[in-house]
Amino acid sequence: MPPFTDAVVDDHQEMIEYYEAYEAAKKEGDAARQGRIVRLLTWEVARHAFAEETVMYPLMEKRLADGKKLVEEDLKAHLEVKSMLSQIENETPGTDAYDATVQKVWQHLKPHNDSEEKNDLPQLEATFADEAEGREYAMSFSRIKTIAPTRGHPELPNRPPFETVAGLVTAPVDKIKDLFAYFPTEEDLKT
Repeated sequence: MPPFTDAVVDDHQEMIEYYEAYEAAKKEGDAARQGRIVRLLTWEVARHAFAEETVMYPLMEKRLADGKKLVEEDLKAHLEVKSMLSQIENETPGTDAYDATVQKVWQHLKPHNDSEEKNDLPQLEATFADEAEGREYAMSFSRIKTIAPTRGHPELPNRPPFETVAGLVTAPVDKIKDLFAYFPTEEDLKT
């Protein structure tokens, strides 16, 4: 796989792993484990969305003929998922309402990720001059996640430069909250 696609798809695969671990915890009736896994899924999705919105989508808008249209669709999908991730923070793991929200997140997230892998990424990769350019953008994609918010914030701007500034302000607060949040152990992630 080309380097940039690999960076994005690796995140998508982690999301699948976390969703499957959530389903296993739900089957076992372990509400605490469900909450820890969804916290990690939220963390991954929020960081990934920020990286796409600050690195991948501006490239798509500049380089693809229908880039603006594709980005608008992708941003709409991100906003829907961020709204649900924000909502789930106020719900109780193990309840029907919690599970319904997790299922809605996944019903939006999975097709969005699949579409990026089948449509957006191949088109974008074709615009890179060579593999080195793809590697550069893959490194930018990975690095930007270190300063990204770790929770769903549907109220924040989702376009650079405002998103980057909002992310820099929001991320430290999220990271402080994360210090007191429970994340899954390796054992929790086994399906």
